[in-house]
Amino acid sequence: MEIDLVLKSIMGLVAVLALLMFLLFLPSAKKKTQKKKVVKKDTKPTVKKSINTDIEYLRDIIRNKKTKVVELQETLDLIIKYHGTIHKKLGLRPHPNFDIYEDVLFTICRHPNANKDMIIKFDKELVELNQNYKKDINEAITKGLNSRRV
Repeated sequence: MEIDLVLKSIMGLVAVLALLMFLLFLPSAKKKTQKKKVVKKDTKPTVKKSINTDIEYLRDIIRNKKTKVVELQETLDLIIKYHGTIHKKLGLRPHPNFDIYEDVLFTICRHPNANKDMIIKFDKELVELNQNYKKDINEAITKGLNSRRV
């Protein structure tokens, strides 16, 4: 009688296991079709990405020592394009916002991936847009170049 009970229990467990395995593999077919649909949605052409032109974001890119030459040049071009004009001087003193530009100049001079052409181009464009700050810009570049490790 005990063997009969054990055999019936094993057969019941096998039937339950078979049912559970059937249910396990049944929904996976639906998941595969859903995944294919998602892939199709992702392959559509995307709308042109908006560029972050926030001055703090651009300064962070320049401060990153691993930023590549192309990214540096694009960042400097964005700074000139969107933030090129500095507020007027307050008498003989530069506007407090000039500290941002001074930091950018100093950092770009010390950046390991910056080259002379990049620095000169940025200097010329910034002086062109801000004639009143020519002396201050030259001083910032001089400090940056002098602090550079040889």
